[in-house]
Amino acid sequence: MRIRRLDIRACRIAGDAASGDLLRGAKRAEGIEFLVYTMETDCGHRASIFGFAGASALGSAHLAASLKHFVEGRDARDREALWHDFRTQDRFWSHLPIYIYGPLDTCLWLLAAQAAGQPLYKFLGGVRDEVPVYLSSMFHDDADVYIAEAMAARDNGFAAYKLHPPGKSITDDLDIHADVRAAVGREFTLASDPVALMTLPEALRYGRGLEELGFAWFEEPMADESLSSLRELTRALDIPVWGTEVIAKHPYSIAECLSTHVVDAVRADVSWSGGVTAVMKTAHLAEAFNVNCELHSTIFHPLELVNLHLCAAIRNCSYLELLCPVEDFAFGLTEPLPVQDGIARLPDTPGLGRDLDWDLIENATVLKI
Repeated sequence: MRIRRLDIRACRIAGDAASGDLLRGAKRAEGIEFLVYTMETDCGHRASIFGFAGASALGSAHLAASLKHFVEGRDARDREALWHDFRTQDRFWSHLPIYIYGPLDTCLWLLAAQAAGQPLYKFLGGVRDEVPVYLSSMFHDDADVYIAEAMAARDNGFAAYKLHPPGKSITDDLDIHADVRAAVGREFTLASDPVALMTLPEALRYGRGLEELGFAWFEEPMADESLSSLRELTRALDIPVWGTEVIAKHPYSIAECLSTHVVDAVRADVSWSGGVTAVMKTAHLAEAFNVNCELHSTIFHPLELVNLHLCAAIRNCSYLELLCPVEDFAFGLTEPLPVQDGIARLPDTPGLGRDLDWDLIENATVLKI
């Protein structure tokens, strides 16, 4: 089963999720941008998946297309060989962004699962058929929006709600967290992800405030590469510290974070960590240290569905993360994600278990390479 062709599409759609600054750098007035990778084999098999587009779908598409000569003609079943060969090529010549290889690797796994007639998670080795889901906010200016979302998450059966606070000041942020806690009660699970470049003293103050409010975890309070400061923060706080989602070169870069207890739980996803292969390697490495590998949102629902399959194939993952409002990102599939009453239930059909929305993709395509 040799790879005959790799096609890359740069895509852009307009919509409410593209306006404003609710995702800080990610939302742009011209629309939401993404890539679509399609891999075809000489025996007629085909797999497609979305990809992150970074600052530019057009620019990222050209970077992704540089993988054509690397992958075309190779055996699609040689996922491990391709993984290591890509690492070598990327080190010597390419130095591609962390989001470029993941969709290619995911296509390889989808091809294999489809050929085996199994859902991806079963092909990987299933652990469960259902996964709890938590909702993750955008950045808002006032407490009322957070409160409404958190109450809706609680009332609709979701496992937790995570705030991305506005970041105006530590005092203001903690006041918002306190308002949300008061609204939903002490029993509902809340978490905080400031995505902030705090100093260590600031992060300590912030984390202790979250501890008083009974928050379940404190995510990326400082840059993921701030290993020594994160290590000290993790040591000093009782609330679990989560991180590593933007560290490249999984799982090798994560080994130091695990072996020296930089964070309490590591983060990975099929988009930014290097695809299915990377997430499984990172999750199994973390499992050996009795540490959870919590999967990070990939934004786009086709990739969230791949994340869901991986959540169901590893033991040391608590939840599937979805950005809210969910409807702002509910495009790319012909059917909605299989989430009901806060629980994601795995598809039982081969491969991804859902078809991509090719009408949307065709209309959104601005370049095909």
